[in-house]
Amino acid sequence: MGCKGFIICLLSLANTFIIAEGCRGTGGSTNPTATTEKDWWQTAQFYQIYPRSFKDSNGDGIGDLQGIISKLSYLKEIGVNATWLSPIYVSPMADFGYDIANFFDIQPEYGNLTDFDELIQEANKLGLKIIMDFVPNHSSDENIWFKKSVNREKGYEDYYVWNDGYVDENGKRQPPSNWLQAFRGSAWEWNEQRQQYYLHQFAVKQPDLNYRNPDVVAQMKRVLTYWLDRGVAGFRVDAVPWMFEVLPDENGRYPDEPLSGLYSDDPLNFDYLSHIYTQDQPETIDMVYQWRKLLDDYQRIHGGDTRVLMIETWSNINEVMKLYGNRSVEGAHLPFNFQFIAGGHADLDNTDLGAGGFVDIISKWMDNMPAGKTANWVMGNHDRSRVGTRYGDKRIDLMNMLQMFLPGASVTYMGEEIGMIDTDLSWEDSVDPAACNASPETYDQFSRDPERTPFQWSTDTNAGFSTNSSTWLPVNPYYLITNVESERARPKSHLNVYKQMSELRQTKTLQYGNLQYGNVGENVLAIKRSLPVEKTYILLANVLGHAKTVDVTDVIKASGKYTVKIVNIISNKKDGYEISLDSVSLSGNEAIIVESQ
Repeated sequence: MGCKGFIICLLSLANTFIIAEGCRGTGGSTNPTATTEKDWWQTAQFYQIYPRSFKDSNGDGIGDLQGIISKLSYLKEIGVNATWLSPIYVSPMADFGYDIANFFDIQPEYGNLTDFDELIQEANKLGLKIIMDFVPNHSSDENIWFKKSVNREKGYEDYYVWNDGYVDENGKRQPPSNWLQAFRGSAWEWNEQRQQYYLHQFAVKQPDLNYRNPDVVAQMKRVLTYWLDRGVAGFRVDAVPWMFEVLPDENGRYPDEPLSGLYSDDPLNFDYLSHIYTQDQPETIDMVYQWRKLLDDYQRIHGGDTRVLMIETWSNINEVMKLYGNRSVEGAHLPFNFQFIAGGHADLDNTDLGAGGFVDIISKWMDNMPAGKTANWVMGNHDRSRVGTRYGDKRIDLMNMLQMFLPGASVTYMGEEIGMIDTDLSWEDSVDPAACNASPETYDQFSRDPERTPFQWSTDTNAGFSTNSSTWLPVNPYYLITNVESERARPKSHLNVYKQMSELRQTKTLQYGNLQYGNVGENVLAIKRSLPVEKTYILLANVLGHAKTVDVTDVIKASGKYTVKIVNIISNKKDGYEISLDSVSLSGNEAIIVESQ
């Protein structure tokens, strides 16, 4: 029974866009030579490590800090500038680290603070930056703060969101509202000792901190400063939209959230309600601005490179853009752009998404981004199916090429560079609370385990991840083909395409160049990056499965002959192969990058 900065210029052309720094008016007038040098994070290649699944150094079947240290050279090899680590804090692992019992120490199965300090030192030697995952919305119920709050100790009485609830007409006590947790069921849990309900918008063991209490705000700022003092280069901030809720009325009741119209037959499903009272409250934006000020002040006082603030939010585009800041206040450096995850088909199965859909996804961000801000592109993470599963295994290179070709920062989830796909896991092997709170019949609709399985290093036992007889999640059986060691040895591999793209990203054209993009029908996506005096590069991708010959000269305002620079593993075109833009032939799912002669 087991459950284990750009200003946008829009041309009058349909589905054709130019985006350029220094652009003025509505024409194609640009002044790229006026660009200033970019800060490190604006063109960085960020790489997310899920520590539990990256590399096991001590043979217990669980990844750890020493495992990460042993593979830092790999990150350097593939062109990574900075890596952010999913939580490694002390935790009972009810949500695998997102339930934090001690924000100031390391979970023993991952190592200790000495190991962490060594990680920072070794990363610095290679020119790599370490970014921490900051989880501000909640703690573990095993955190000393929560225990003190349960006991109503002075200074901790209101550290969490507590409420008496109400007594109904039958004399039965009820939660203060109909709010639902993300992992299914009520967001309120009765605490017998305190005789009140506490709010938990995630698992029952993850009580929500009360950000209307200034002591909580100050405490979490101490957490940030503590890790800055240990040498981190910034933070990726988890679950930001949930941080504030509306205030209760004079009777202590919170308003019920309205029905969403979705999952009408499943009232325990999180999406059964529209979360208008528990997400995206105005105070959330100001809190992000306060954190940015803290990071800026830290750099001003201590020197060194910019400490970057990256925000996780799945909110609507208008709310996301507020996180960048406004005319008077700086916000997040990079509110994560999840458009390639959430902006396609609603069920996240984008295997038949056409070129027009790709253009819509790109323009959704570029059209809404405030002037002077930096774009970023996130194709996947530890909470969503892998790119090769969502977009199809024949488009793995295409998606990596696209992500790294577009302007701004790119964010790669570990394993996407070698083409890892979701692992088919049984109910007995599942450990994710999102799955375990479901049932053996429905768990696979909710589980995040398939994208969290161990990284595939080689053809050795357990894909070279661990010497233990078993691993915390089963290894994907495809590891015999899809692994770093094998792909290094193959000239045409996902890994080598990724490395070629990393090298191309170092060009001035990709770091500073103008962007123009569009589609020819539903097959072909065309993207041009250009900069005076530098080579022009064009990405041409047939996003569908049948061959097509097209003229892309109008859609990207370019003509003449170009030569092939980089191709995906499906393509039969060779380096230096000459392409005429008025007649480009692409096989199904073929993606190529050409450069001006």
